[in-house]
Amino acid sequence: MLELRPGCECCDRDLPPQSHEAMICTFECTFCFDCTRDLLGGVCPNCSGELERRPIRPAAALARHPASAKRVFNPDCAARKAG
Repeated sequence: MLELRPGCECCDRDLPPQSHEAMICTFECTFCFDCTRDLLGGVCPNCSGELERRPIRPAAALARHPASAKRVFNPDCAARKAG
């Protein structure tokens, strides 16, 4: 089950579970759409994986399986972009 992390690792923008702006890689590194497009070129700076839109968990499932409160913030993420 996805963690649904609460924010962008680059800019620390809030990304609630219902956000269509959240992007993730296969390791669930989480970024906003703007950082993914403008800074990262669709590539995770941590693992070089492709960043895709995070799916929305239905409200009933979210009530039973809440989103993570674990916030990861790496302000130098664009500089660390894996290549």
